[in-house]
Amino acid sequence: MNGLASPEKLHLRDYDYRLPKEKIAQFPLPERGGSRLLVLDRVTGAIEHRWFADLDRYVSSGDLLVVNETRVIPARLKGTKVGTGARLEVFLLRDLGNDRWETLIKPQRRVRSGIIIDFGEGVQAEVDEWVGEGKFRIRLLSGPLPEQVLDRLGDVPLPPYIRRDPVPEDRDRYQTVFAAEPGAVAAPTAGLHFTREHLARLTAGGVGLEKILLHTGLGTFRPIKVEDVTLHRMEAEYFEVSDSLVRRVGECRDGGGRVFAVGTTTTRALESAARWNGADSLRPAKGWTDRFIHPPYEFRVVDALITNFHQPKSTLLLLVSALAGRDRIMRAYHEALEMDYRFLSYGDAMLIQ
Repeated sequence: MNGLASPEKLHLRDYDYRLPKEKIAQFPLPERGGSRLLVLDRVTGAIEHRWFADLDRYVSSGDLLVVNETRVIPARLKGTKVGTGARLEVFLLRDLGNDRWETLIKPQRRVRSGIIIDFGEGVQAEVDEWVGEGKFRIRLLSGPLPEQVLDRLGDVPLPPYIRRDPVPEDRDRYQTVFAAEPGAVAAPTAGLHFTREHLARLTAGGVGLEKILLHTGLGTFRPIKVEDVTLHRMEAEYFEVSDSLVRRVGECRDGGGRVFAVGTTTTRALESAARWNGADSLRPAKGWTDRFIHPPYEFRVVDALITNFHQPKSTLLLLVSALAGRDRIMRAYHEALEMDYRFLSYGDAMLIQ
């Protein structure tokens, strides 16, 4: 069972639900790994309510856990327009190389090609051009932006539904414990629940652990604006699938184990590699993927998914519906709301198996 749905029913309105603001987690829990876990059987529709530490009951020796090792950069920069002192906020989206970045800049009415933005510490940028959909390309006049300078100047890029300014604890808690490769502008939030101790306990019990890379960008969170969902186009995000990962997935399958994807970004990377350049099975791959997973969809790699609860009418909600079926997902979400689960990035977790 892979959650296939009839194409004629793939309307955006069918993936809507009421999400009260008070259900959206504004802060992480005091302890990483202290969240609840809703377990959904995608074959029977049965639902269980657990704690995240209970994940050990569902992952067995011989299974493979795949995590996204992307690291969130402090992508939100505050600057002033040289000459007027007007305040601007620049959100770094993508490093284009040669000291150029694709960005969002607010407020847009103050932005023109050629203006200079000063961020402090000698870091300045010139706006090159508007590239559509609210995005601007900028060029750093001061040369490459060292990671340590960006750490001092930038803020944690919390999503807009977290209605507060970043606080010091976000530097740690909006980052997974396995984050290694800088480049994401949003956290792969399913991974936020894991502690190093929990991962060590799983691997000591014979569970495999492999890393994948997908730099989460704006595309993951862009709202769908068309009623016919199939017309939505994802923005491309960079990903890498290694030879080692492909080998471990093969060994897991040969031994009768299951592949557990930690998060929708991991899922998209795995499924993109399984179809890379016309492939019909998982292969090593790297590049830019704009794969949009929605019903109907046949998963080629992922057997189970650890994820969070997602926004209404989002590409992420469509992805989990492709795996478990729309009706089962909606029923699980409504039950989670009734039982006061915490939703979205800093919220509780869900296991679909």
